[in-house]
Amino acid sequence: MLAVAVFAVSVFRRFRLPAILAYLAVGAFIGPHGSGWVTDHEDIHVLAEFGVVFLLFTVGLEFTFPQLLAMKKELLGVGSAQVVVTTLVAALVAWKAGVPPGGAFVVGGVIALSSTAIVSKLLTERAELGSRHGRLSIGVLLFQDAAVIPFLIVIAALSTGTGMSVPQELAWALAKGVVVIAVMLAAGRWLLRPLFHEIASSRSSELFTLTVLLLTLAAAWLTNISGLSLALGAFLAGMVLAETEFRHQVESDIRPFRDVLLGLFFITVGMLLDVSALPAMLHWVLLLVAVIVLGKALIIVILARLMGITLGVAVRTAAILAQGGEFGFALVSLAFAAGILDNQTTQLLLASVIFTMALAPLLIQYNGLIAKYICGESYLRQRREFARAVEEEARRLRNHTIICGYGRIGQNLTRFLDHENREYIALDLDPTRVRDARAAGERVNYGDAARPEILRSAGIDRAMVVVITFEDIHTALKIMQQVRQIRPDIPLLVRTRDESNLDRLLEAGATEVIPDSFEVSVMIASHLLYLLQVPVSRIVRQVQNVHDQRFQMLREVFHGEEVGPLEDFPISNEHLKTVILESGAHAIGRRLADYDFRELDVVVTAIRRGGIRAEKPAPDMLLREDDALILYGPEKGLMAAEKMLLRGPPR
Repeated sequence: MLAVAVFAVSVFRRFRLPAILAYLAVGAFIGPHGSGWVTDHEDIHVLAEFGVVFLLFTVGLEFTFPQLLAMKKELLGVGSAQVVVTTLVAALVAWKAGVPPGGAFVVGGVIALSSTAIVSKLLTERAELGSRHGRLSIGVLLFQDAAVIPFLIVIAALSTGTGMSVPQELAWALAKGVVVIAVMLAAGRWLLRPLFHEIASSRSSELFTLTVLLLTLAAAWLTNISGLSLALGAFLAGMVLAETEFRHQVESDIRPFRDVLLGLFFITVGMLLDVSALPAMLHWVLLLVAVIVLGKALIIVILARLMGITLGVAVRTAAILAQGGEFGFALVSLAFAAGILDNQTTQLLLASVIFTMALAPLLIQYNGLIAKYICGESYLRQRREFARAVEEEARRLRNHTIICGYGRIGQNLTRFLDHENREYIALDLDPTRVRDARAAGERVNYGDAARPEILRSAGIDRAMVVVITFEDIHTALKIMQQVRQIRPDIPLLVRTRDESNLDRLLEAGATEVIPDSFEVSVMIASHLLYLLQVPVSRIVRQVQNVHDQRFQMLREVFHGEEVGPLEDFPISNEHLKTVILESGAHAIGRRLADYDFRELDVVVTAIRRGGIRAEKPAPDMLLREDDALILYGPEKGLMAAEKMLLRGPPR
């Protein structure tokens, strides 16, 4: 199972397809309906259920009460209406098609949900997370994630078969759910924070991880013995911990368990899919795919328009959310195991949701074109209105600064500019932030700096400098591309979180790149040298040297084992490596000039000999046994350089 999964995920990622689809394909291939390599998947499914448990736990970590209040329009408005209306419409259609009432309700819930994993990933890559349609999509997804919990409660109630009618079972299940939720939230608020403070004071990462696992599984167990779902307890535990300062550490510790077990869960879902039966029902699958995508999109557009959202944003949001989601698989598998859905309905539903998820990358990629085609002039008219508002603000400005991004850094920059009586205009895509800042008299406008018409309206042809403060690399690159097309000569300052994207931003046309981590290092070093009574002139000179060399000195670091998640750590990232010339090494007795590391992008920054370190050694320096060479370059180049020094150049 792992062997096939590793191969499939690597292939799907190469084609930029979601890993979820790879896991489903693996399950279909190796399961009882495929190659038959795995025939009895019940034991595997028991373990895989904990993937959903950990997924709901991490979803709970994203739900803080202040965040829910800030997004009340998206969550409680469009989000709640979309889930309720889509569920009812789909359930009614399924019931009319002959599905029993309980099963019809599950079908409605499955169709109402979209893929949080696919949407959030693709919107981030397209730098649309902060746009109006991006914020609305995320708000609806958050409500959908929360709505999974009532669906799980209902499925648990329907599977018990107490003899009560469906409405009575639903009412009883929801009543138990409310009581359990209230008790767990109260206990968590009073007990968890002191517990984690005590655990954290021990400074044992192992104990911390064990406690997180214990808490997650204990909460799941408590809701399970109450007749509710395992995932409900995990969600509540995550929501309580979201209010504490340990939230990010908890998420980091739980991620490996979640990802592995969730992958296993999707494999077991894939095992349910009978590929051999697919040709016979393919026409029904394609029909249901069309109904899901078009029907769901139409419902979202209508609801968004009724709540005052513009047509262009509504259409783009509908295109983004028109697919099925990973939580839908959880509902299908649980309902099938409980006998609520028969095999034929399960097969049709699974295949249709998988097809819609395969379409999702295309719908998300072209959501703007879809909106232009459907909305036409009205969509373009609204964009022109935003551009006119920015143009009106910037009409009198000359030699001003354009600040793209009005977060903490952007706001601090404007205060410095105000002190110097310098003109500026700021652009941001957070409507709440823009509204509050303008109410306070700040010079910030709503506008997407990645659009050329907005940049021109901001007076880029008259501006002196452009500053990009967004943390997201995709957003920064998108804006830089437009700036360089309009004004190739204008100075462009770009902020980045760390050094991993420094060269990429410089190559894209940044005049200067300011990495957060480097500037913190420079500030701490400056204060340290001052406390060590180093003359201020020498401190200033050192800081200036670091900036003149584009932070080269600070980039030369040794990467230990704790490099963070693999996704966040580029394989080609440059760093330092020490190579010691032990007895028998090829380089002993030879000069540095005998080795050409230029094609490898590797440089020898220093040599340590007999406890003495020589910076930037001369090319004709003879190398001796026990010399330690400090190399700097990309990982692949460093490995090749080390092999040359120890074994000799390749023949």
